[in-house]
Amino acid sequence: MSEDSKRSVVVERTATGHFVATNARGGTLHFGTAAGGGHSTAFTPVELLLAAIGGCTAADVDVATARHAEPARFSVSVTGDRISDELGNRMTGLVVTFDVTFPDGEGADRARAILPRAVKASHARLCTVSRTVETGTPVTVTIKGG
Repeated sequence: MSEDSKRSVVVERTATGHFVATNARGGTLHFGTAAGGGHSTAFTPVELLLAAIGGCTAADVDVATARHAEPARFSVSVTGDRISDELGNRMTGLVVTFDVTFPDGEGADRARAILPRAVKASHARLCTVSRTVETGTPVTVTIKGG
């Protein structure tokens, strides 16, 4: 692996059930858990996973189709069931649904024609997030400090 392939974020606790993730470029994302109390609108870690899957594949498909036509509507929903069984807590039945329309025109016809192939290519090989989830990647956990 090269330094160019390395990706990282740092997650810091800001309060009970509240966290901020910071990427290497200095961008931040606030999120939380039900343990944070109240009726927070912050995304939970599971919702961030769903957003990452949807965002990754949306970006792939947008690159392939938007060069031909600007979409009139471009929405991706990601759903799944959170379960707890003998394997522990996890998500099952993940479904990614594209809702994309293009206006009339020659470029739009080309974008419509490309859309199914772009979605398939993203799912089969391009989207790093869903490919990682589907292939299953070991996660190593360590403790630093004390």
